[in-house]
Amino acid sequence: MVQTDRPAPAGKKVKILITGVAGFIGFHLALRLQSSSYTVFGVDNLNDYYDVNLKKSRLDILKNSQYRQNFNFVKLDIADRDTVEHLFAAEHFSMVVHLAAQAGVRHSIEAPHAYIESNITGFLNILEGCRRHSVKRLIYASSSSVYGGNTKLPFAESDRVDKPLALYGATKRANELMAHAYSHLYGLSTIGLRFFTVYGPWGRPDMALFLFTKNILAGKPIRVFNFGHHVRSFTYIDDIVEGIDRLIKIANSPDAHENQNSGKYAIFNIGGENAVSLMDYIREIENTVGEKATIEYLPLQPGDVERTEADATLFSEATGFIPQTSIETGIKKFVSWYLEYYGRT
Repeated sequence: MVQTDRPAPAGKKVKILITGVAGFIGFHLALRLQSSSYTVFGVDNLNDYYDVNLKKSRLDILKNSQYRQNFNFVKLDIADRDTVEHLFAAEHFSMVVHLAAQAGVRHSIEAPHAYIESNITGFLNILEGCRRHSVKRLIYASSSSVYGGNTKLPFAESDRVDKPLALYGATKRANELMAHAYSHLYGLSTIGLRFFTVYGPWGRPDMALFLFTKNILAGKPIRVFNFGHHVRSFTYIDDIVEGIDRLIKIANSPDAHENQNSGKYAIFNIGGENAVSLMDYIREIENTVGEKATIEYLPLQPGDVERTEADATLFSEATGFIPQTSIETGIKKFVSWYLEYYGRT
């Protein structure tokens, strides 16, 4: 039986399940939604892919905010079929935002089974929970990694996505296909979001911004792959949360957006449309911390792509919003958080 930290609050608020709630995006989304007209139920397995204490710190903020009465948490592995089934049976969610996954392109080469268990089996369990317990709306995390080695830029939702360069991207594309099948067979309304290089305060320690900031402050060299020729559609976390929040409102409105091709299935790119070179990104970190980086240039890594660039036209048309935070603003906010949380060493 699933045990929560506290009883669910009374009332008729929309009850939303957020999986991966102790993760980077899940935490920020829960923080936004719990202060709105929603009851947020968060689950996370708190695995040790990166610092568990960082995940616990995020949870502490959610549990102790002034809106804590709108938040419940349970430690749960979405790959555990029976536990997920009990959760859905007990809680009667209005909708699900599925963000839990085994992240990391390079790590998927080293630990492939973890990606199948979390990203495939776990996603199936969430789909089945929605189907069996009349949850009609599901928003889930996909990734720009589904575009693989596409050379047509910017990446658009209509582009081919059948040549992933690593298992991580393959699992995310599989999620999209699985969602389409459930939309078609069972009328489940699904929206997949192809995220593009999300960054910001409380970000993951395995991401470039975190690693670069940490090493520059410590006077250690930073490793720059592809000899610095990477270009990315960096997307600030507040823009991601704003976009998801708008989609939630749309999904719960009487005139909910429906994809013309399949009725209840949609996929959107959600990313900054102004692609930025990695070297410009590094220079902005240097400017913000007031230190020069010592750079170790390395070849392109297996599974990595040289350039990502988002065409967010469809997302803008659906929500009236497009990610717009500059890297100057976003990096300053990240570094400010980093110094407050970790200090300079």
